[in-house]
Amino acid sequence: MVVHAVDNLDANGESQKFNKYACACSIVASMISIIFGYDTGVMSGAMIFIKEELKIDDVEVEVLAGILNICALVGSLFAGRTSDYIGRRYTIVLASVIFMVGAILMGYGPDYAVLLGGRCISGIGVGFALMIAPVYSAEISIGILLGYISNYFFAKLTLKLGWRLMLGVAAIPSLVLAFGIIKMPESPRWLAMQGRLGDAKKVLLLVCNCTEEADRRLHDIKIAAGFDPNCNEDYLKPSKHSRGKGVWKELFLRPTPAVRWILVAAIGIHFFEHATGIEAIVLYGPRIFKKAGIKSKEKLLLATIGVGLTKTLFITFSTFLLDKVGRRKLLLVSTAGMVVMLSTVGFGLTLAEASKHESKWALVLSIVATYTFLAFFSIGLAPVTWVYSAEIFPLKLRAQGVAIGVAVNRLMNATISMTFISLYKAITIGGAFFLFAGIAVIAWFFFYFLCPETKGKSLEEMELLFSRRSRNSNGGIEIQPGIKASNANK
Repeated sequence: MVVHAVDNLDANGESQKFNKYACACSIVASMISIIFGYDTGVMSGAMIFIKEELKIDDVEVEVLAGILNICALVGSLFAGRTSDYIGRRYTIVLASVIFMVGAILMGYGPDYAVLLGGRCISGIGVGFALMIAPVYSAEISIGILLGYISNYFFAKLTLKLGWRLMLGVAAIPSLVLAFGIIKMPESPRWLAMQGRLGDAKKVLLLVCNCTEEADRRLHDIKIAAGFDPNCNEDYLKPSKHSRGKGVWKELFLRPTPAVRWILVAAIGIHFFEHATGIEAIVLYGPRIFKKAGIKSKEKLLLATIGVGLTKTLFITFSTFLLDKVGRRKLLLVSTAGMVVMLSTVGFGLTLAEASKHESKWALVLSIVATYTFLAFFSIGLAPVTWVYSAEIFPLKLRAQGVAIGVAVNRLMNATISMTFISLYKAITIGGAFFLFAGIAVIAWFFFYFLCPETKGKSLEEMELLFSRRSRNSNGGIEIQPGIKASNANK
């Protein structure tokens, strides 16, 4: 998560104290990503015990794994319009309540139907939250790790109680989030889009380190919202875009060349994040490690903790690289490494499956390659997907544009979740990873040709970045003369 720097200087050269209010807001908002990550990670281990107690087959396991994302797709499509009407803050409260209800139902879970219904309700809450709240990849990885750790310890309880506690405890942080988010201010960008410029300035004064910074941000927001930047009125009549009117036409029917390019880039990066197979490892890690040669449930769950640790370590490291190295370079290096490691995982699992006796060499190769793939994914594609797609849309199109990206993300997540077992049964588990490697090759070329660098550019400058007139011969993007780029972390 991004908080304001410590000891900034104000206009008089005096040192500013750490902005505790902005930090508290960031911590509360990051809880959404942790809850989402926990739900993903905990299901990986819970499915082992659910299958054992409820006697469900592999198709039902796939449906249970993927239904959350199908329902999240529905939630994300409604979330954009909902947030335009009631605001970001209350939409997050609604998402928290929905997710809490789903977690309680899953924790109760007397049979497959109720469990599936709870998973679906949770998915709707996830869809709302992912669309509206900032998505922090580092916090998602922390949530996944907590889910894996929860699996390991709750697995020591009875079969009937263990997996229900794994799923049900997610209701607690959801309740905390619902109350905590009420204390947070509304998004100043949303307030400005409603014409409430005075309220937007009040929020900016709370979260910025000095008055000059707040005025500068409000100036940029006024321009993006279509208002006179020199206007000092507290309230103005909102533009026709403020409640989403005409936005879909501007995105799909009459997009400018820049908006069309932005839309393709956003859809593409969300598509490839999951089409390259990350969900197969995160959600079906125990099955993959079992195919590699690990037999006991305890060791399988320990191996998945290694998955969570690797993701958390490298995504945390990536937060220091996004603005230093740049989004584009991280994408290209990350995807290239993924191609190599996915191929290696496929090779190792093929050897393990073909071996008549337990092959320690194939086991070690498969595990090391899996962890290395996670490292490459986590240092580039994982964090860049959410940062990049959130920052490139013009303000008036952002809510609906991000909703489309999230919808594609959830659809691909659901596709992998609901087909992986059937896929590896059809083409072998090694063949499935060779397929993911091929898709990663296509992803690399997509990022190379269609995803320009956005490092150091403000949120209000992105439409200009995606104008083909600004593209230089090296495939990067330059700001037109006379326009000064500013930091993207606003």
